[in-house]
Amino acid sequence: MKANKKYHLRPIAAAVVTAAFFAFQMYIALVKQFPPMLQSPLHLVFALTLVYIYFPADYNYRKKVRKAAESRGEAPDPLVMNRRTWTNWLDLPAFVGIAFLLWYVITQNERLTDYVVGISDVYIMDYVCMIITIFLLLLAVYRTLGGMLTGFIIVFIVFAWTSPYLPGILYTKPKSSLLKFLNQFTAGMTMTESGVFGTPLFTSASTLFYFMVFGAFFSTIGGGQLLIDMGMKLSNKSSGGPAKAAVLSSGLMGMISGSAVANVATTGVMTIPMMKKIGYRPEEAGAVEAVASTGGQIMPPIMGVGAFIMAEMLGVNYMKIAAAAIIPAAAYYFAVFVLVDRIAAKRAANVDSNVDASIQVDRKVLPRLYLLIPAVLLVAWIIRGASLMRAGMIGIFTCLGCDVVNYFINKENFIDLKGLGTCCLDGARQAASIAIPTAACGIIINVVTGQTSLATNLSNLISALGTSNLFLALAIAMVGCMILGMALPTVAAYLVGTILFVPCIRPILLAGGMADFTANLCANMFVFYYGIMAQITPPVCVASYTAAGIADADAMKTGMKGFTFAMVGFLVPFVFVYNPAILLQGTVIQIVVATAQLALGTYFLAVTVAGFFKHNLNAFERIVLFAAAICLVAPETISSIMGIGLGAVILTLSTIRRKKNTQKVAE
Repeated sequence: MKANKKYHLRPIAAAVVTAAFFAFQMYIALVKQFPPMLQSPLHLVFALTLVYIYFPADYNYRKKVRKAAESRGEAPDPLVMNRRTWTNWLDLPAFVGIAFLLWYVITQNERLTDYVVGISDVYIMDYVCMIITIFLLLLAVYRTLGGMLTGFIIVFIVFAWTSPYLPGILYTKPKSSLLKFLNQFTAGMTMTESGVFGTPLFTSASTLFYFMVFGAFFSTIGGGQLLIDMGMKLSNKSSGGPAKAAVLSSGLMGMISGSAVANVATTGVMTIPMMKKIGYRPEEAGAVEAVASTGGQIMPPIMGVGAFIMAEMLGVNYMKIAAAAIIPAAAYYFAVFVLVDRIAAKRAANVDSNVDASIQVDRKVLPRLYLLIPAVLLVAWIIRGASLMRAGMIGIFTCLGCDVVNYFINKENFIDLKGLGTCCLDGARQAASIAIPTAACGIIINVVTGQTSLATNLSNLISALGTSNLFLALAIAMVGCMILGMALPTVAAYLVGTILFVPCIRPILLAGGMADFTANLCANMFVFYYGIMAQITPPVCVASYTAAGIADADAMKTGMKGFTFAMVGFLVPFVFVYNPAILLQGTVIQIVVATAQLALGTYFLAVTVAGFFKHNLNAFERIVLFAAAICLVAPETISSIMGIGLGAVILTLSTIRRKKNTQKVAE
């Protein structure tokens, strides 16, 4: 019985901490907010506590026991799961450290709020807090996200201390004394809003928490399934219906979740088998789902969580970011939709006519449309100019109201109090998993901008290379962001990319005559896009690997297919940097013309990748059509006219050849 009681201790602790976490977040949402230097640290304390509860020191041991039991078709034995190992004791110092951090931020809040770097004193307790906070964060990052991001942060910490001894752009002028640098490092990391407790973590506390919880509630009450069913209904009986269902369902679901892997896991289990059923190869089916799901992070109104941080860092209303992303996101999904349509047409001749390609959606959609009310109200309040915190709260409370309606008219989706409690646990766990990397990235941001001169040196270098060649500067930034996106979670990749590359791109755009806000928006969106596209870029393409697992396909082949299918996603960032009208930065005529050019260029590019229009395109035709697409997205009138002409010729020839082949078959 003792073992069983111990086994249930973690769930009880998780429930208690989650309740306290929710109470804290509800207080700052419904009553009043705390000062940033209290609100952000308290948010981090709760997140750290949940992480150490859900990912204990013996987590790997428990995982092995669970997998071994599942392989035997059995439930894990609580006695074995709770067997005490020496690693159990490692969590005790961590919880003591969290308690110290809680005591520190509460008792020292007044001093920290008024702290001035270089003038106010730094005490021994400040050093201790800095060391404990960084250690707890690094360990939490390692347990939740693995060694890649952990090692990345450690490299930057080491760099901060060794930069005065490094050559080239890595060099930073040394401080007058080691003590002075230690004081600066401590103050920057945990005593001001420029490090761990900076803007990213504050955004997590004031915005992201509520959207994570909203997403959990919305999916639990049946809203997520409704979006999937709508996508399937809309694409039923069309050519390549299951593939189009994947595109539509993942796009609709992505508006709410903003997570590529979550979208693949949710919609892919239904759409991938259906795509395989009508003739798609496993790697093609997996690639389509991965590409469609990844687009959810660039799809307004909610997009990925990085977009909320972008709004905070630019100091603008989030709707400006969401509005700017509409045309690029539409181009992305339009390209994927055309692609799957052409692939379906290409494979139609090879598919057994007796194969049932229709999509069965057993439950009716219309009686469940009320489940969309939370999402509609959330978007409406954002458009009205309400704070993201308030909009998120309205969405959460509306979800609860819809759950009450479920009890009377749709009991299948009704969630009782126990289910709502589980939903709260899931939402809090997701929020904690976002708070940890955002806080950890504060370390990197402070090293790059506060402790060293790396950002300035890198900006000067790229500016020197790209002053007369913007494309070169963008290419350097693209490669850097892609590498970051492969190694780091999307939020972390965006934050680091913003610090390293936005200061490099922005001056070049300003020198070219672009307005300040437009230059900022283009540079930030450029970095944001490529951090996301890395999710489907080999060799580290998590979304593609997840889809490959569902499709029972080769992971690398699926990754390469996804990379090819998402070609438009890699092209669009260059388009809106050269032509900001794509981001709604221009006159109505400029926006309409730019959108039309992008749509036509996107169509040509999708047909090129599919290799089929009315017939199979040969290599020469695909090269010409690809050139037409590039000409169309270039910001020059002459190149656009050339692109339209080249594309029209290839598509016309394809149509004529199809008619001739049809006549021959008829004869």
